[in-house]
Amino acid sequence: MKAAFYTRNGPADEVLTMGERPKPKPGEGEVLVRVAFSGVNPSDVKSRAGRPLAGDHVIPHSDGSGTVEAVGEGVDAARIGERVWLWNGQWGRADGTCAEYIALPQAQAIALPDGVSLETGACLGIPGLTAAHAVNLLAREEGARSVLVTGAGNAVGNLACQMAKQMGLTVIGTASARRGALAGKAGCDAVIDRHSSPGRDDLATAIIEANAGKPVDAIIDMDFSSTSKLLGQGVLKPHGVLIGYGSNDMTQTAFDFRQALFNCHRLLFFVVYELLRAEREAALARLASALDAGLSVAIAEILPLGEAVRAHQAVEGGAVCGNVLIGC
Repeated sequence: MKAAFYTRNGPADEVLTMGERPKPKPGEGEVLVRVAFSGVNPSDVKSRAGRPLAGDHVIPHSDGSGTVEAVGEGVDAARIGERVWLWNGQWGRADGTCAEYIALPQAQAIALPDGVSLETGACLGIPGLTAAHAVNLLAREEGARSVLVTGAGNAVGNLACQMAKQMGLTVIGTASARRGALAGKAGCDAVIDRHSSPGRDDLATAIIEANAGKPVDAIIDMDFSSTSKLLGQGVLKPHGVLIGYGSNDMTQTAFDFRQALFNCHRLLFFVVYELLRAEREAALARLASALDAGLSVAIAEILPLGEAVRAHQAVEGGAVCGNVLIGC
């Protein structure tokens, strides 16, 4: 089968190679999926750049969609021909979705609802489940009426905004001018360009003013290294919660502990690859419900398999507004 793969870490144009790899066979409890689209996420390009390889090669990408072509022992043959979307395709293993085929446990191939495209399906694994789990954590907050979503024009934040609006919450989003329109389409009650505020006090003031002069009840955050600086500025109410799934600075983020302590702020962090089984099932249910309610996925570009390098560069450069897919 044709696949994009790498045998060492480095820049996409130096290490990503197109070539032939053995077509996988489904083992016990597995399905073989003919991949239609492979989703490229920021974590995929970071893995290629620096995460130790899971074997002597890596076929990248954890997200994808396609059609079940064969099943392994113990899997209902009725699944053959089923349209599916995939999660954790390359997590903890060498072979991901950037290939014509992938074999993986059947639980990681979710049937696509009628009317949901394969293109949309390829964007649901990391962005969709991250947003769904974040909103599930938000839903536990008794009396929560408002949420700040940072990166509302990015893949995860955009879906989180839509799901929070489906819950009836007031949603304040931050987004660059370039991504503001996308954040607006997600239903944000206000979109604030954090880059246009000269200082953090100005940004905090804008957020509070957008929420009728009150601090928000919760924050869903993509970059704790930036948002942590707002916690001491009155943006988050006492006993409020910050739900975080990323940080540009992964090692040395500092914040005002005294302010967080005496405001009884709670910090909940998670990585979508490692959700507990019950958390994953709840996120899948939230995502299915959101799709039924009209969840919209923004797709910026679809490139052929032979242009995997350009797809990685597009995501790494951060210039695209929406998901980048590879047609396999």
